[in-house]
Parts: sequence; structure tokens; C-alpha cells
Amino acid sequence: MRDCVFCKIVHGEIPGHKVWEDDEFLAFLDSNPVSEGHTLLIPKKHFDELVDLDFESSSKYLDAVKKLGKLLMSKYDSTGFNVALNNGSAAGQVVNHVHFHLLPRKEGDNKKGIFIG
Repeated sequence: MRDCVFCKIVHGEIPGHKVWEDDEFLAFLDSNPVSEGHTLLIPKKHFDELVDLDFESSSKYLDAVKKLGKLLMSKYDSTGFNVALNNGSAAGQVVNHVHFHLLPRKEGDNKKGIFIG
């Protein structure tokens, strides 16, 4: 998808502050963070929504979430993290490339909840 902003980040056509990556996934800081360390995790292969993922990609995605979550907890000295996904425009998805939001958390810093959108 050449017009997808996340695909352009994957291909280095526009900048993104990379946090972590492997052969199939890329994590970068959200440009409008809800909290410190708010990071997006995307598959490098384009899928519009979570329901569009193939079996192989979806089975590897959770492992990538776990790896990134541990990294963010260490980097931001947090004791937990939120994972959020807006699937479809009705749910608040703005970029049509499936992505999880990971937000490192410390005790007491999540007074407003994790609504993103």
C-alpha cells in the first residue's frame, strides 16, 4: 500500500522514531502520545485491520506484543503496560494499517483510562 503512512515508515520514506523491530514487525513512538512511551506496533506487511491478518502473522503478533511490552517496561521503569487496538473507523482507527498501541504504566498514572481515538 504505497499511500499508507505506516507502510511509508516501514520503507523509510518518512521518519518514525523506531523503538524495536524484527523481520516482520516494527514499533515506533506515537506522534500524538497519550502517555510517555506510547508506542505503536505494526506488521511490516500491510493489513487494514486485525480481522485481515493471516494465521501466521496473527500468531506471531502476540509474541511481538509481549517482547515490546517487556522492553517498554524496562525502558520506562514501569510495572505494567496497556495494549489497545482500534479496529475499524467506528472504533476510532485513524490509519488503515492494523496497529496495537502499547503504553507503559506506573502505579497511579492511569487516572483517565486508556481510551485512544
